[in-house]
Amino acid sequence: MTKSEQSAGRFAYEGLDRVIHEKARLGLLTSLVAHPKGLPFGQLKRLCGLTDGNLSRHLQVLQEDGLVSIDKRFEGLRPLTTCRITPSGRKRFLGYLEVLQQVLEDAKSEARQNGDKIGRLSTT
Repeated sequence: MTKSEQSAGRFAYEGLDRVIHEKARLGLLTSLVAHPKGLPFGQLKRLCGLTDGNLSRHLQVLQEDGLVSIDKRFEGLRPLTTCRITPSGRKRFLGYLEVLQQVLEDAKSEARQNGDKIGRLSTT
């Protein structure tokens, strides 16, 4: 097998799930993985810096794909919406993170081979 055949598709990263990979949904799932008992809608909204409408839409996509469950009930007279990552959602998200880790390792390795120095990213 030639070197070009060996590297065909090497950087395809098929495990980078498009549903998860979107920035807001990545933040939502990260928040929910860190809180296995779930989070109230308002707290999730604040943690992820989303509007009510944006959060609702992203949660709908995640729920339709089986990644999260949404529990709506009343606490006294007030509505309470709690969002949780599902067991299959947790497994899928952790698998996604493994692929993302490989992306990072590959990028660092390739950059180092080209003489680049890799350190922490600077925002300045």
